[in-house]
Amino acid sequence: MEIVELADRMWRGDKSTSTGHPLTATGAIAEIADGAAFLPAFGNCSVFSTDDGLFMVDTGSAILAEKMHAEIRGWSPDRLNCAVYSHGHVDHVGGVDIFEREAEANGWPRTRVVAQENVVGRFDRYIMTAPYNQIVNRRQFAVKGLLWPTSFRYPDETYVEELSLDIGSLGIELRHEKGETDDATITWIASKKILCTGDMFIWTSPNAGNPQKVQRYPREWAQGLRRMAQLGAEVLLPGHGMPVFGNERITQALEETAEYLESIVDQTLAMMNEGIRLSDIVSSVEPPGHLANRPYLRAIYDEPEFIVHNIWRLYGGWWDGNPASLKPANDRAVAREIAELAGGPSRLADRADALMEVGSSEAQRLAGHLIEMAWLATPEDSAIQGARRRIFTARAEAASSTMAKGVFRWAARESSGEEF
Repeated sequence: MEIVELADRMWRGDKSTSTGHPLTATGAIAEIADGAAFLPAFGNCSVFSTDDGLFMVDTGSAILAEKMHAEIRGWSPDRLNCAVYSHGHVDHVGGVDIFEREAEANGWPRTRVVAQENVVGRFDRYIMTAPYNQIVNRRQFAVKGLLWPTSFRYPDETYVEELSLDIGSLGIELRHEKGETDDATITWIASKKILCTGDMFIWTSPNAGNPQKVQRYPREWAQGLRRMAQLGAEVLLPGHGMPVFGNERITQALEETAEYLESIVDQTLAMMNEGIRLSDIVSSVEPPGHLANRPYLRAIYDEPEFIVHNIWRLYGGWWDGNPASLKPANDRAVAREIAELAGGPSRLADRADALMEVGSSEAQRLAGHLIEMAWLATPEDSAIQGARRRIFTARAEAASSTMAKGVFRWAARESSGEEF
């Protein structure tokens, strides 16, 4: 089976996990067990055949709904009886409508949609902050013209902690966990020993620190991963990336991801408890060395230092411990003052260019500060605009994660007035 071979090669590191990256993982539906199929996409779907129609975990994004529907129809003609949202992110909840239009045309019952109760509040918030979400997602993914939805297919049924479903003869257990989101559902099908994790496992360093999104819960995430590891699954179907086959590998992936998160949490909290300010914690915390290069823990989407920021926000509030940042001056006022002390914005820009030539991570970080000050001081200066574009383009190319690449590319394009 091609998907089994691909998953094995990714596990062994013979094929880059960028193949399973959330932006690139698309392909044909594959039957991975009797009556169970997996559809890799921008938000994976898992589909199960029952004697009373199909059961799905996640329905993909609205953008790919027609393609995904066609793939599923190539595998089964049965109606979609029930869909569970693993959480409320838009790349997982956008594909129900096409099945419901099909049901109406054929006189079938309407699809039943089930989710953890916090999905409802998420959808309400998404509608309330649609313009903001459109901006940050265009920036994060560097996608011009991305449109944020303003309507959602709300669940028909919600639950709080656990829920058992029987779809046809298929027994399904749902459990609420907190991790990347506060509305996560894991789906366990004991008869098939299949575990659907949603975004609790995505073949990258956990997305526990996204700098532009709401709170994540890394400690609770680790606890949930350890609970999942005890289920005895033989097939793990993730929210993004390829499946994991075999209990030994599944247990290792879940336990080691938990260890990765726990280490970052413990290091951060220990320093917070000593009264250390955020910038010093960020520059000190590192994930366990023996885990950082695991194929399923590489920082290609989020980054450990971003996780530290989210831990600080969760346990310590928004102030970073620097007294100057408690009631700060406007960034532009600070930039003008520093530029004047330096002998003009061009001096800051020249120094930023020189630091980029040094090539080290620390030098590039400093260059980012200086060129941003130069640009804030004189945003209309074409030479400084060019330097800012050049420097943040280089920083994007050097970055490993989607989060960093997206912000740096946005800054580069903003420098010359380009809009997303």
